[in-house]
Amino acid sequence: MHASSIRLDSSLGLIIVSVLALLAVVAVPWFWDKWRWKRTLRSASTVLAVLLVLLSSGLALNMVGGFFPTLGSLLGTSANPGEGTNGEGGANGSGLGRLAEANYQRALQGKGSTVHMPVKGKRTGIERDVNVYFPAAYADPAWHDRLFGVIEWFPNYPSGPEVAINTYKLPDALDAAIAKGKLPPSVVIIPDPSGQPRINHDSECVDAVGGGANDTYLSADIRQWAVQTLRVSPERRAWSLAGWSSGGYCAMNLAARHPQWYANVVSVSGYDKAQTGVETGGDLFKGRADIGDANTVSKTLHKNPAALDVLAVAGQREPDELAAIDAIKAALVAPTRLFTWTIPDAGHNVNTLKSQLGPVLSWLGQRSAAPTPPPDPPVTGTGGVQPWPLPNTGGHGALTGVEQ
Repeated sequence: MHASSIRLDSSLGLIIVSVLALLAVVAVPWFWDKWRWKRTLRSASTVLAVLLVLLSSGLALNMVGGFFPTLGSLLGTSANPGEGTNGEGGANGSGLGRLAEANYQRALQGKGSTVHMPVKGKRTGIERDVNVYFPAAYADPAWHDRLFGVIEWFPNYPSGPEVAINTYKLPDALDAAIAKGKLPPSVVIIPDPSGQPRINHDSECVDAVGGGANDTYLSADIRQWAVQTLRVSPERRAWSLAGWSSGGYCAMNLAARHPQWYANVVSVSGYDKAQTGVETGGDLFKGRADIGDANTVSKTLHKNPAALDVLAVAGQREPDELAAIDAIKAALVAPTRLFTWTIPDAGHNVNTLKSQLGPVLSWLGQRSAAPTPPPDPPVTGTGGVQPWPLPNTGGHGALTGVEQ
């Protein structure tokens, strides 16, 4: 059995381990006197009880936080990084054509398709797992000449793209929002912000000093690849960023740093500046305060205001996230616009995100670009000016300037 087949987000598994932990805790004092001459048995039972309590607590926290769906994802040895997707798209999407018929059949049921593929950035050379959601309309022949808008969704650390599918069911939420007309049919790109292994490799989506060019990969590389490969619009107004927790910080930071590429951003329980410490393997900026400031959302938005709509969501039990919203609000300069929601009785857990998926997608839907035909290519020899359209001839041939 491979580690990737062992689920860490199973409710049944949590119940079983919790019951065993409870029985072990009860058994230790119950048999303590009976085992007074068996010190090895006493010690073993005590250690087992402690381990089971720790394991049940860890599984519970993992489910609440939505971190690791399988043991393989925890160890960084997952044999199937595209777990939960509807197909494999090949390197850089080279095999997407093979999935066209299957995606079309799902589209007939009103369902989008989620495809896994490794994507290598042309600028950075970084290669990571990327999951892409294609709406049902993408597979409809009537829409094959349309360029779709994009939402780039950043998973929370230490999760990868699989968490959006297996844990908070983002594709299902997208299908529902599109079906209700709350969101125009949109392509959703879910990249891996940190790569493998995850432990102590939290990238915070920044270009680290002397380290990985994560910002460049997640912004410039992913955008260039998507425009060239996925039939999506290159227009700024058609691109939005979103994420939860560290993914929320990633979304706001990249949008603030690259407003020429993005028009809207959503942060659910995100923060204002990059975290550094054990999770990141140390200081990502190697003491460079200027680089740290350049990756602080409030400072970037104040120094370089842009026509960017920002939605920041936090729970009443999330003091750090609420403080981040206050810092951004205090630093805001027009034309940047900040929208905020405070959720009552919520904490920093995946349930907070699940409760907000519908409203967040509706907010994005009010600003997202609908799929549009590609622009007409410029006509050679006219300086790029399009000729006056020819009149409708009623099917008797086009007018060419020669009497027919």
